[in-house]
Parts: sequence; C-alpha cells; structure tokens
Amino acid sequence: MDLDRSIIGLTGPTFTFEVEKRHIRQFAQAIGDHNKLYTDEEYAAQTPYGGMIAPPSFPIVIGSEGEGITLELDPKRMLHGEQEFIYTRPIRPGDRLICQMKVTDLYEREGKSGKMQFLVLDTEIAEEGGGMVVISRMNIIYRPKQHNW
Repeated sequence: MDLDRSIIGLTGPTFTFEVEKRHIRQFAQAIGDHNKLYTDEEYAAQTPYGGMIAPPSFPIVIGSEGEGITLELDPKRMLHGEQEFIYTRPIRPGDRLICQMKVTDLYEREGKSGKMQFLVLDTEIAEEGGGMVVISRMNIIYRPKQHNW
C-alpha cells in the first residue's frame, strides 16, 4: 500500500477562522436547515443557548478554509468514509477559532478488491485562549491501486 503509519502525527499549518452571523445563516440556508437557532437572534436569545449557534455540521466550512496536509494521495483512489464532530461547546457568532488539521490514525481492512487503508484526519478547532470547541474528524478510505494489465 502507498501509505505507512509514519504519517501519523503530521500536522497542517494553523489558521484562524472568525465566525460571523452571516456565515451561520448562509450555511443553514445551504443545507436546508430552518432551525431558528441558526437564523433568528431574538428567538435564539430566549433558548437555553442564550443566542445564535452554528449547525452541528458547520465545521465543514471551517475545515475548507485551511491548507490541510500535503500527503500526495491519488484522488481517484479516495472515498469519503465518514465524518463526525466531537463538541465541547457550540460554535457562536463572534468566535475567533484557531484550527489545525492532524493525521491521527491509519489502519487497514480487507475489502472485496484487496486491502484498503483508512486515513483519519482531525481538524482541531479551539478558542483563542486554547479551550477546545470541536474536533472535526474525517475518515478517508484509500482504495487499492487498480492495475491495467
């Protein structure tokens, strides 16, 4: 296989993402989520959250802003396996978030066409003061190279 466990621990550059109300509203609109927590400040202020928050899948937007990690992967062999978000608190308008992508795991499983590798990438998203807000975990399936005999 093309990847080996030596890539575990590689990190991308740190970047900053400033959350604006319009980001949250536009994202909610784009995914078709009409929950007023994401769009209506007056409504959100009356909830236990005390104000607007971002939808749970919002870290996708944040991760797309960073440079990522250069791994020289063949895009034809890649499949997005799964995505999860591990929250310690909601993302809010006005947050200034410090972000960094890391390779956190690489493992293999046998598939129908041979061994597949599973690459786990975490984007750690923290407050400026260092407190973790959310980890956006992406699992990429790296399929075996196809031979054209």
